[in-house]
Amino acid sequence: MRAFRAAVEARDIDAVGALVADEVVFTSPVVFEPYSGRPITLAILRAVIDAFEDFRYVRAYASEDGRDHALHFTARVGDRTLDGCDFLHLDDEGRIDRMTVMVRPLSGANALAKAMGARLADIAEDAERRSA
Repeated sequence: MRAFRAAVEARDIDAVGALVADEVVFTSPVVFEPYSGRPITLAILRAVIDAFEDFRYVRAYASEDGRDHALHFTARVGDRTLDGCDFLHLDDEGRIDRMTVMVRPLSGANALAKAMGARLADIAEDAERRSA
C-alpha cells in the first residue's frame, strides 16, 4: 500500500480518494458505528489529517495475498502522542473497500475524539447533503 502511505504522509486527500472504493466502510477508533461510502470516508480522513501533527508511518505489514494491510503510525494531537494502525482491505479491483483505524493509549484516543467531536457531526451532515 505504498501509494496510500505516500498520499497520507503527503496529506494529499485527492490521491487518497483515488485509492478508495465507492462503497468503502470506514471504522473509526472513536465512533461506535462504521461509516459507509467514499464521500464521508474522505471527509473524515481530511479532518483527521488536519487534527494529526507529526504524523508518520513507522511499519507496514501485508498478507500473503496482498489484499490486507496494516500500517502502524505515530502522531500527536495537541499535547498527546499516540500510536495507531490503519487496517486496509482491498477489493477485487485493488481499491480500499474496508478501513479500520485503531489508536492507543486512551489519553491519545480521547484527545483525538475531542479534536474530531464537532467535526464529525458537521462531516456527516455535509456528506448526507452531497449524496442527496
